Amino acid sequence: MINLEKKHWIIIGVTIFVIAVFIFWPESEKDKLYNTVQKGDFRIEVNSSGELKAKESEDIKGPTSLRSHGIWQIKITDLVSEGTYVKQGDYVAQLDKSEVATKMSATATEVEKITSEYEQARLDTAIEMMKLRDELINLNYEIEEKKLISDQSTYEAPAVQRQAEIDLEKAERKLKQSIGNISLKRKQNAAKLHQVKLSLKQEQSKLDRLEELIQELKILAPKDGMVVYKRNWNGVKVTSGSQIGVWNPTVATLPDLSKMVTKTYVNEIDISNLKKGLSVNLTIDAFPDKTFTGKVIDVANVGEQLPNSDAKVFEVTVELNEKDTLLRPAMTTNNQILIEELTDVVFIPQESVFVTDSISYIVLKTGLGILKQKVELGKTNDNFVVITNGVSEGEELLMVKPEDVESLSWRK
Repeated sequence: MINLEKKHWIIIGVTIFVIAVFIFWPESEKDKLYNTVQKGDFRIEVNSSGELKAKESEDIKGPTSLRSHGIWQIKITDLVSEGTYVKQGDYVAQLDKSEVATKMSATATEVEKITSEYEQARLDTAIEMMKLRDELINLNYEIEEKKLISDQSTYEAPAVQRQAEIDLEKAERKLKQSIGNISLKRKQNAAKLHQVKLSLKQEQSKLDRLEELIQELKILAPKDGMVVYKRNWNGVKVTSGSQIGVWNPTVATLPDLSKMVTKTYVNEIDISNLKKGLSVNLTIDAFPDKTFTGKVIDVANVGEQLPNSDAKVFEVTVELNEKDTLLRPAMTTNNQILIEELTDVVFIPQESVFVTDSISYIVLKTGLGILKQKVELGKTNDNFVVITNGVSEGEELLMVKPEDVESLSWRK
């Protein structure tokens, strides 16, 4: 019994509270249920967010000779912090030396090996030519000896004389052959030494280039500027520990901050309204109190799908008109792209328009009470709609459809 009485008094208390709130609720809050028909300039805009970039920038690249040494990818072992200001020639990054050092070691070993082969070939050639020269000397002695025997055979029998002549001729022919052999051997040895020397020169040149390359792995700034990290195709920043390839060896960029653009993406339902030259008002998330202006300089012809999204979007590039030292790449922008501006038109909030049986109407607060009014709709923007016929400036209308809207009369 006590519980029932308690519930009874609770219900009475809640009822009294609701009545009191309604009676004493500020008029300003009640007015939020109504709005006033406005007249004036009407802006049709496409709103989007974007990211600041430099219109022009210079890439800081790794060595271009990596491919000639059979190196297709290389790791960034160190990179200065993004946003660092550098002067021309200042240190920016260090690329991994390990693979180049390994190739240098192997090439140096090859150079040492070929140098040894070259010295050995020179020594062998010298010894061989010395032997051939000794053989020539001996052959000359042999010819002198055969000649003496031939001269002395004058007093011998004809057969003995003929034999002495034959032996002399053989010795002379052998000398002639040896002289020819020495000439050929000299040419062969010269060609062999030249080939070994050429191989040595090639390997030494390769070693010299590798020594130059290992110095080039220390990346220096090509000019003054602020270092900004490069983004891969998937949006991931290239930083310390990242791999860069020989086809695009960009380590970072030096943007020209005197001319900035913002890259934004617009839904396919709005893209047909966009074109080059449209005016844009911008704000920066980092500095919400500052406003900038710009214009559309490029609209993509082909749409794309952003990661983790089913909607197709088109890239739009907006160039800022102003210069400001506060602007930095990767800052988020809010862009209002002006499609069309109508002057001296009547417009109301979109939520004040109700539709039934293909008829658009609003609910007005008049001197005769709450009445429905048919309206003809014009162009719309994100929040408002132009009314071409049905209401006048200054009239009050409801923002929320009344529960008894069906019983309301139409204004005549």
